[in-house]
Order: sequence, then structure tokens, then C-alpha cells
Amino acid sequence: MTRSVYVTGIDRGDGRQVVDLGVMELLTRQVDRVGVFRPLVHDDPDRLFELLRARYRLSQDPGTVYGMDYHEASAIQAEQGTDELVSRLVERFHRVAVDYEVVLVLGTDFAATQLPDELALNARLANEFGASVIAVVGGKDQNAESVRAETRNAYRAYSGLGCDVLAMIVNRVAPSDREVVAERLTATLPVPCSVLPDEPALAAPTVAQIAAALDGTVLLGDDAGLARDALDFVFGGAMLPNLLKALTPGCLVVTPGDRADLVVGSLAAHSAGTPPIAGVLLTLNERPGEEILTLAARLAPGTPVVSVAGGSFPTAGELFALEGKLNAATPRKAETALGLFERHVDTGALLDRISVARSGRVTPMMFEHELLEQARADRRRVVLPEGTEERVLRAADVLMRRDVCDLTLLGDPDVIRKKAADLGIDLAATQLIDPQTSELRQAFAERYAQLRAHRGVTVELAYDVVSDVNYFGTLMVQEGLADGMVSGAVHSTAATIRPAFEIIRTKGAERSSSGRVAAGDGGTRPDASIVSSVFFMCLADKVLVYGDCAVNPDPDAEQLADIAVQSAATAARFGVEPRIAMLSYSTGTSGSGADVDKVREATDRVRESRPDLRIEGPIQYDAAVEPSVAATKLPGSEVAGQATVLIFPDLNTGNNTYKAVQRSAGAVAVGPVLQGLRKPVNDLSRGALVQDIVNTVAITAIQAQGEE
Repeated sequence: MTRSVYVTGIDRGDGRQVVDLGVMELLTRQVDRVGVFRPLVHDDPDRLFELLRARYRLSQDPGTVYGMDYHEASAIQAEQGTDELVSRLVERFHRVAVDYEVVLVLGTDFAATQLPDELALNARLANEFGASVIAVVGGKDQNAESVRAETRNAYRAYSGLGCDVLAMIVNRVAPSDREVVAERLTATLPVPCSVLPDEPALAAPTVAQIAAALDGTVLLGDDAGLARDALDFVFGGAMLPNLLKALTPGCLVVTPGDRADLVVGSLAAHSAGTPPIAGVLLTLNERPGEEILTLAARLAPGTPVVSVAGGSFPTAGELFALEGKLNAATPRKAETALGLFERHVDTGALLDRISVARSGRVTPMMFEHELLEQARADRRRVVLPEGTEERVLRAADVLMRRDVCDLTLLGDPDVIRKKAADLGIDLAATQLIDPQTSELRQAFAERYAQLRAHRGVTVELAYDVVSDVNYFGTLMVQEGLADGMVSGAVHSTAATIRPAFEIIRTKGAERSSSGRVAAGDGGTRPDASIVSSVFFMCLADKVLVYGDCAVNPDPDAEQLADIAVQSAATAARFGVEPRIAMLSYSTGTSGSGADVDKVREATDRVRESRPDLRIEGPIQYDAAVEPSVAATKLPGSEVAGQATVLIFPDLNTGNNTYKAVQRSAGAVAVGPVLQGLRKPVNDLSRGALVQDIVNTVAITAIQAQGEE
């Protein structure tokens, strides 16, 4: 029977979409086929489902999501009774449930529905669907005792109507009351209760939402600017010096359109980052001349300037009535909501209570979810040398909103803050360091000169070298000021990993002519003889590990064996059960030659040193991953046909194969992930997307957990 979870409330204004999104995130970590059902809806398409569909790549037909609209439901209930209404909704629910492993049911919203006793209707639907209930209570503008009493009453109401209540979640509580409310509810309720503080950024409308609600005309601004949250409103009527004193971070400046001085002054303040604003709203349908708009565009590129017809007073009334909404056009709000949910809800315990069996398949989304969860579980600090790069800043925004790890960005802080302000990103919780002016520069120069003295590096020369962001970041990792580093969005692979080889890898020890370092020498791990790399190849239904596709051009048998052992350890560390295939152009004993003999010897070395590992080689790629081919070429093998760790004989083969699979099969390639270093440093592709950077930072944080 399909498992279903029914998220419901007791009144409007509870911000339940945060919980809907958080529960969906949990379910998609466990299974790859999650359905959505909304019994009653005001409008089709529903904005929340559109958000879920975009974020979680749902293939569900939108026509199956909704039971019916509220008007139809009211008519059926009035004319034929509640039993008939429930019967029709149950029938439509089961049409969805038959196709999915689990269904998330989004309860009614208690908003002008004209349905009597809406709580009882939700309870009955949950029971008829066979769904467990997560009930949400809104705590906005209530004191701690009032919230506690309302939550207890809500629990009694749903449990008294026969519902299987999994958990109670209280949302939008005053931050100062959160701990008190949590303690009181934990002591009085028999089910887990989580308390989420009110988060202003979620309630704040975006500039785009304001423009749409007020029928405004966008004079300036790009998509990123329009996506900024308006956290406050500052009304301009005074002289410019007084207005500047009133500006707050993320505020929307509202001023008559003929006050060009206030428009230019506000945007100049934003450009200087003192403070960054959301945008400017011009009233009275007055618009500055073209020369002012041109100046404004140059002062703060991307910052929105919107014109509306109303005067300041009626506009103020409309603005204060607006509230931000989660939808597909507000992905940053979704990240904020998920971060809030994951910080304040014991997601592991909630998953246990939901009792959804984990799918045997591992999808790319499930793998990405697991990365963030693992990184968050034991927080680390990761340094990002490319602090002025837009993709890095956007990734930092996601990582901070999801509370994944602590971050240090390198570069000129003024430049970083300016770019962040233009993107609407708040870096208040992020450390910014300029290697050129940092007080650490001299100490790092002395340390680097010590490490490279055998190469004739002096302190004077080192002083110049360590001003490079990659060298500076690597030294932060070496000296324990950061737990790991990720670079490469705008730097070459060599520029990213050379400092690691010089500083972390060797610690003054020279490599031999073969490129090897004795196990444990220098900066390699005690169980590694070389530094190598893997890619996590996220296919539609599984994750494979490819090694080495980025570092070692032509490893010998000993190195290849080491790469296999290290890759198996990396796979296991990230939840992929290692079954190693040592790839070659022949399978088993069917071929001979130096290249095949190298793979055969490497396989034997692994079997001898690590008899606990399952390994097969030499083996061709098709025999390694396709059961039908394996049954013919290597019948009886415990690896053939189901390999998860694929070791390529050389860099040429590995690099081309991973790129071919990435492009031809549509796989998500996460990496390269370096392995064998004592401390984690990872490289990015220069074409890396924001999500690629997020994933790589999470991997780096997890590696740092393992190093400790």
C-alpha cells in the first residue's frame, strides 16, 4: 500500500508551505517516485505545486494533482452532503496513489473556503486516505503560553478525530519565545513537536511580487534584482542626507518619481554597500528623465526601479498588506524555507516516524540531498578563493540559506560586497578576507618559505606567492583556519591543485621521478601513495564512481591499485556500496598485452592487500555495468554487471569516458573530488553551475569530517 503523509493546519497564516516543502525534501531523499495530491484548490495551476514540480523535477501530470476547486466542493457538500464530497476526493486520491511509492497530501488552506468545520474535513480525508498527519500551528503575534495552548488543542482535535498524528510543527513563533515554547510542548505532548521561529525573509515580498501586485512598470532591473526580498520600506520625502540615515539593508525605497536626488542617492548608497537596498519604487506615475535613468543603471546595474500610479499613502497601505509567497519564481525563498525547516526539525526522527522504506535506486536528487544532510550534520568551514565570481556568490547564498557549512570568501571585501549587493545576497554570516591586505599574509609567507626552502623559495618571494587566492586558501587549510577549499570556477585545474601538491601534499617532501610519495610521506594520507580523483556520475537511477579522470595521466599497476582502494573508500564515504571494476579493453583472460597486464596486476594487488573489497578485472565497461553482458562474459562474478566503482587504466580513457557519459546520457558529474590528500582541496570545472559548486562544497565539508 502506498504510504501517504497529510500536512494540514488549523487556520490560515501558519506559513505551512515551509513544512510542505520540508516534508517533500525528506521524502525525495528516501524514494524517487513521490506523488503530490491537493484535495481542494483555489486556482489551477496551484503555485505551491508548481514550486514542487520545478524544484523536484516531478513528472506527475498536473491534472492529477488536484481533487477539485473550492466552489465545486462547496456545491457538492451543500447539495449532496459531506459523504459524497469525501467519496469523490478519495477516488481521485487513489488514482494518484497507485503510481507512486509515497504521496504528499497538501491539506486545505482555511482561506475563504466557505466550508464548515474545515479541520474536521481534513481529519476525515486523512483517515480515508490512510495518511498520517503532520499538523501545523501558526504562532505569529502570539505569546508563548497562547501558542502552547493552541498547539495542544490542535493535537487533541486531530487525534480525537482518529488521526495518526506523526508530529506537531509550530511555525512563525517569535524568535525570543522559540526555546520556551519548544520546552513546554515537549513536556506535554506525546508526539514530537518542532518550533520554527518567524523568518522575515519568508514573509517579505520580492520586488517582482510588489511590481505585479501594484501593477507597476519596471523601468530598470534584471531578474536577479527583481528577485530580491523587500525586508523593509523606507518612504522618502525628506532631504537626501536624512533619507540616507534611514536606509536599512534590503529595504525598498518609496519616493515620488520626481525626486531624482533621492533615486540617485539611494542607488549610490547601494553601490557603495552602505547599505544594499532591494530597489526603488516611484509613486505618482512620475518618472525621472532618461539621463537620470542612465545614471541610475550605471550606479547600480540590475537594481530595480519600478513606477506605480498611486501616491505614497495609498501605496504604503498596499505594501504593508503584501506578504511574500513561495512559488517557482522564488527559489531563494525556497532555500531559506528549507534551511529553517532543517535547522529546527529533527528530520531523522521525523523520517523514522514516517516509515518510508528507502528506495533501492539512488537518483541524482537523492544523492544531492544526502550530501547536504551529511555536511550539515557536523559543520565545517570551507574557503572559496573565487569570492568575486557570481556563480560562487550564488552558491554561497544557497549554502548559507541551507545552513550547510561555514564559509570564507577570498578577494577584495568591497568588491565582494558590491557584487553580492547587486545579486541581493546577504553576506553578514560569511567571513571575507583579502589576501593582499590580510594580517595573515606575513605568517603565511614565512610558512610557505619553510615548506619550499628546498626549492630556494625565500620569504620575500613567498610574500608575493601567498597573495594568490589559491595559495592563500590552501595555507588556510594547512594551518587549520579552514577545513577544506574549493576553487576552479575561473582558475585552471593546475592553478587550483598545484598549491595543494606543494603545501598539503608534500610538506617539504619531494616526489620521486615517478611522481609517487611513500605512503604517509608529506601531505598524503597514511593509507595513500598518490593523490588521485573521482567523479560521482549521477545517472537516472544510480550513482557510479569513476576514477581517475583528472590527475594521473598513465598510472602503473601499483598506482592503479592505490586509485582503486582510495576510490572504494570515497564511494563508501558517500553512501555508494563499492564494487570495483578494473576496466580494460578485454574481459577476464580473453586478452593480453602490456595494457591488459597492468590492469590484471593492479587487480591482484588489490585482492592481496584488501581481500575485503569486491573487485573484478580486467573487465570491459559493458560487462561491468550490464547484467546481461556480464552473464555471458563473466558468469558467477559478484561484481560484473553491478559495478559501482569503475577504475580507468589511464587519464585519456577516463576523462573522455566521463565526458561522453555526461553529455550523451545526461548524467550529472560531480567532481573531480581529490582523494589521498591529508586535507581536502577540490577542483571545479570552469563551466560549473551553481548546483555543481554547492555539491562540491558539501563533499569537501564531508571529507573534512572524515579527516578528523
